[in-house]
Parts: sequence; structure tokens; C-alpha cells
Amino acid sequence: MPPVTSPLDLDSLRRDIDAVDQQILKLLHDRVRLVLQVGDYKRERGIPVYDPARERALLDRLGKSAELPLDQDAVRRIFERLVDEFRRIEQHHVG
Repeated sequence: MPPVTSPLDLDSLRRDIDAVDQQILKLLHDRVRLVLQVGDYKRERGIPVYDPARERALLDRLGKSAELPLDQDAVRRIFERLVDEFRRIEQHHVG
């Protein structure tokens, strides 16, 4: 990628980042809707919200899918944070 040489180039890159951020936010909304459906399923069947084996498998799978410049550790840390937040939302939803 060529170096940024003018404010217009930087503004354009920032607009592209903003567009990607909006896509990420939409995907997060999609994911939380699914998480809440899982929460409803678990509540109806008396299944605990937290499933450490599922979480480990998810983080391992996603970490192994990392592509540079993201490394496995970075992907795991990002998704650990996401999973923590979604679990908090699911626990609040389930009550």
C-alpha cells in the first residue's frame, strides 16, 4: 500500500475504516440476536449460560484462522473480549 501523502488520502482511508466499522457493528448486532436465542434455549432447558469447553473450542478455532497481520494471540484476545461481553448480555437476558 502506498504511503499516505495528503490529507485527502487520510480522509479517504478514515472513511473506509468508518464503513468497515459499520459493517462490524451490524455483524455484532446479528451475533447478539443469535446469542439471545441461545440464551432462551438454555433457560428453557435449565442449561447454564457459561460453557467453558465451547468457549475454548471457539477461541482455538478462531485463533487458528488468524491471518497476518493479525496473529493468533491478537485474534484470541479480541474474541475473548467479545465473548465476555456477549456472555454478560446473555446472562442479563436469561436473568
